[in-house]
Amino acid sequence: MDNKVKIYIAVLVLIFGITLLVDKGQPKPIDWTPTYSVDDKIPFGLYIFDHEADRLFNQKVERISTQTPYEYLDSQYDSRENIETYKIKGTFINISEVNNIDDSSMKEILYFVSHGNNAFLSMKVFPKVLLDSLKIELNTDFLPNDSITAWMANKKVSLKKYTLGTGLSDYFSKIDTLNTKVLGYQTSRKNKRQINFIEVPYKNGHLYLHTQPVAFTNYNLLKKDHYQYAENLVSYIPKGNIFWYNKIFNDQRISSSPMRYIFIQPALKSAWYLGLLGILIFMIFNAKRKQRIVPIIKPLQNLTVEFTKTVGNLYYQEGDHTNIIDKKIIYFLEKIRTDYLLDTSKLDDDFINKLHYKTGKDKKDISDLVQLINDHRKSYHGSLEEDLIKINAAIEKILH
Repeated sequence: MDNKVKIYIAVLVLIFGITLLVDKGQPKPIDWTPTYSVDDKIPFGLYIFDHEADRLFNQKVERISTQTPYEYLDSQYDSRENIETYKIKGTFINISEVNNIDDSSMKEILYFVSHGNNAFLSMKVFPKVLLDSLKIELNTDFLPNDSITAWMANKKVSLKKYTLGTGLSDYFSKIDTLNTKVLGYQTSRKNKRQINFIEVPYKNGHLYLHTQPVAFTNYNLLKKDHYQYAENLVSYIPKGNIFWYNKIFNDQRISSSPMRYIFIQPALKSAWYLGLLGILIFMIFNAKRKQRIVPIIKPLQNLTVEFTKTVGNLYYQEGDHTNIIDKKIIYFLEKIRTDYLLDTSKLDDDFINKLHYKTGKDKKDISDLVQLINDHRKSYHGSLEEDLIKINAAIEKILH
């Protein structure tokens, strides 16, 4: 074995040894990713809430983890004649960082509520279908907050204020004051009171909307007496069956890469990158400069014009006039964007005036060309040779 190779190997072994000594005893870094997954014990997971849910609601909670809300609720709907109601009664709940409910599912939840049931949604982002239906608006203070202070509106429920660790301040900026009942508040960075918990009647049922799902995470449930705030929130849920939709984005968060396990283990990930670095160093120092015969390479000929003529003749011989017109239009619009910095997404009077001022071409010629292009785009029939000749002549007037 070459002495240089032995030196490289010794250096790599030394680097590995130093790395192991540095990493030994280092605490595992905390993962602050807001997964809101019932399987995660990280700060912003729902592992604790999942294990305490039955006790918190004082009954068995039915968990929906393999179906969408639409699939589950639709399967519980009895559509027989003169019945048309749900086989189940109770409250549908969902706790998530982002909107994980599709429009079809949200409409089904509203329909479920309209039959005398309830829904409790604690989310930072609510479906637009829901906001539009209830005539409410959600706003976000995009200046990051280390924490916010939240409390219940009804002092008989609780007088205490709780500090929640969260990144952004989400709140209801507009509500239907005639029908909406405010149940909770929070403070912003400027100590301004904001609404974060409301009750909205919907036909024969009610919706309870809360903007700080962080209250149900492991971090806050284990912090001093913050679990009391979560208890105060769910205390508004009427007695009855609980249907918890806890299928967040677990499947989407799992990478399909064969290196997945290595990358989720800090030690293996460090070893992988260190190994790649070692191989790179080995290749750099082991490579030898060898003199090779430098071949004489003739410069490439510019065959662009010949190629263009060949392709053009091919299209022309095939009688594909529509394709040629499309390419002529694409070339023309690209040249207008490049040379005159004009937006060509909408060919209207404003575009005609701007192109007239920038090129100095006759306005009528520009207008005629735009009319031809728009007519061609609207045409559902193939173009004729006469159409190709007209558009080509019109384009040549503008470009030359």
